[in-house]
Amino acid sequence: MLTSVVWAAGGTGFACLMTALGAGTVFLFRRTLFHGVQKLFFGFAAGVMIAASVWSLIIPAVEHAQAQGLLGWPQTAGGFLLGVCFVIVLDKTLCRNLFERNAQLLPAGARRSFLLISAVTLHNVPEGMAVGLSFALACLNPSDPLAFASAVALALGIGIQNFPEGAAISLPLRQQGFSARRAFAWGALSGIVEPLFGVLTVLAVSAVDVLLPWLLAFAAGAMMYVVVAELLPQTNENQEDPILTTCATLTGFMLMMILDIALG
Repeated sequence: MLTSVVWAAGGTGFACLMTALGAGTVFLFRRTLFHGVQKLFFGFAAGVMIAASVWSLIIPAVEHAQAQGLLGWPQTAGGFLLGVCFVIVLDKTLCRNLFERNAQLLPAGARRSFLLISAVTLHNVPEGMAVGLSFALACLNPSDPLAFASAVALALGIGIQNFPEGAAISLPLRQQGFSARRAFAWGALSGIVEPLFGVLTVLAVSAVDVLLPWLLAFAAGAMMYVVVAELLPQTNENQEDPILTTCATLTGFMLMMILDIALG
């Protein structure tokens, strides 16, 4: 058990570090950029989140459910719908009460920033659980060297793909008026849930294995809602020719897709 915890903490800690490094890109950009550049950042973030929802969450949810002898699509569709409903309720209750009533005290775009941070953080939870689960299963089968190699590869893949995700949080926050340090802090903090839930998964491996397809799809639903309801409309708002922002979205999608396929 101790060995599983150590490896899970190391693997998810690497993923958390890569998220922080991605968030650190905020120090490379000045806040006083053209307004159009802000839309490019939103478009890039949307592309990253769409690809992450498909390759990092939905496809693994189906595969994991099928490995349990289930159909796959009911669990994935159910989890996805629950994720969408969760963010809708979050938006209509907490966001409306907190951000609209305190609009004068909070920076512009605070509601959108909160939803973005929440969605990416939720997405990191099942990823950390998947890494923890893979190391737990590898340590339960020490005679299978491929199991441990697969766990290491999964941790490396998730860690590397977390780099653009950290940037996808911090860069839009910076453009919305957050200081570079605050934008970096929020981007980096979104990855802390990975080692936390990775270690907890090792301690409750049997229960998590059953719930993982639902959790993966839940995070995908939350992310896709934020993309469709918040990021894409903001990206294309007041754009006569949205070719640049569209290319930014497609670039984010392609980059995340390549990382997921090459490293997954």
